[in-house]
Amino acid sequence: MTADCDLCVIGGGSAGLTVAAGAAQLGARVILIERGEMGGDCLNQGCVPSKALIAAAHTAQAMREAARFGIAPVEPTVDFAATMDHVRGVIAAIAPNDSVERFEKLGVRVLRTTARFIAPNVVEAGGERIRARRFVIASGSRPTAPPIPGLDTVPYLTNETVFGNRQLPGHLVIIGGGPIGMEMAQAHRRLGARVTVLEAATLLGKDDPELAAIVVARLTAEGVTLRDKVKIARVSGAAGAIAVELDGGERIEATHLLVAAGRAPNVEDLDLDKAGVAYTRRGITVDKALRTNNRRVYAIGDVNGLHPFTHMAGFHGSLVIRNALFRLPVNVHAAALPWATYTDPEMAQVGLTEAQARERHGDGARIARWPLHENDRAQTERETSGLVKVVADKRGRVLGAGIVAPRAGELIHVWCLAMAKGLKLGTVAQMVVPYPTLGEASKRAAGSFFTDALFSPRTRWLVRLLQRLP
Repeated sequence: MTADCDLCVIGGGSAGLTVAAGAAQLGARVILIERGEMGGDCLNQGCVPSKALIAAAHTAQAMREAARFGIAPVEPTVDFAATMDHVRGVIAAIAPNDSVERFEKLGVRVLRTTARFIAPNVVEAGGERIRARRFVIASGSRPTAPPIPGLDTVPYLTNETVFGNRQLPGHLVIIGGGPIGMEMAQAHRRLGARVTVLEAATLLGKDDPELAAIVVARLTAEGVTLRDKVKIARVSGAAGAIAVELDGGERIEATHLLVAAGRAPNVEDLDLDKAGVAYTRRGITVDKALRTNNRRVYAIGDVNGLHPFTHMAGFHGSLVIRNALFRLPVNVHAAALPWATYTDPEMAQVGLTEAQARERHGDGARIARWPLHENDRAQTERETSGLVKVVADKRGRVLGAGIVAPRAGELIHVWCLAMAKGLKLGTVAQMVVPYPTLGEASKRAAGSFFTDALFSPRTRWLVRLLQRLP
């Protein structure tokens, strides 16, 4: 049996669902193929469950720190299994938005099976051949394990399995000090576990060091043991009694082990060679329009290795709709890339970091800062560890921004808009914003860019001169 369609989408995660829903509502004939859970990694093993767990941990920590508001603090009694029920409940509440039923109502034909190419323009799925004008590969990625001797002999958790664990770890050792590792470290520590993070390079190494240092200090203050630039010699043991041995002989005992140290694209079962699609271990190779070397085939989301974020997967999907359906030119590299780490305080960034800006613009890079302790709303909430940091050129054009603060992922929006629309710092500085809000810190940071010029001797001379006029 052969089916014809305009668009065949392989993968029902954020990227694939964006394309399928948009194309179907625009009148295209769409077939969506998903062998696993609808919603993909983000809904089932990533963004949604992790933020639900972080919210529970935040509540526990608020109980411990209530004394700063004149309220008697209390050590919370954590029912870890019930907390995980909360996590599953959040997933269940969101799942209908990504369900087969919803997409079939939109006009998408959904096949719950594995897809593989059998020709450059034909995919086989569940015994059916699908011929499409365009294919969109959105098969995502999966966690990988570093080549540590003995790791394959012990039970360990990944982001795909950690939210199925219903027992509070006595001592959780996390391999990997990136965003996932640090988020899970703080959440589990706040829920009562002892936590150690082991990082081979630098903790939060892809982020601005000035901002990352604030997050690292908070986790350390809360009792998370953070170790960077360490090399693991071997891992041994069994469930509940795992030993991690470092170079030099130091031995760390753990009840649970979480590996958060890398991901790989899901390409193995697609038979890409039969479609003539080029790929590497990092992902499927695409051009600026997200097309592969087979002009019928696009690759979006994690599977192309460009931007491993759910919001960028959705953005990729929107670009494919514009290019595949409307033949409009697109350039995935033209957009400013935002990202956030949901520790407490949160850390969010968009565009260039200070180091990247100085590398590209040299002495032309300018930095504007505003510390959170100078923000009145932050003082009222006793959350004053943080910073708004903006990178601009000499003319005030925004090159990037970073924020460490409560809800930094929300506060970064104004800088995303500034970069998307080519706004200068002067525009942000002239905003009228409600008082008192954390968002004021962005306005004040923008205004600080002009402080030296505004209050210079030349300006004071000009003011005195103007006052002589009638």
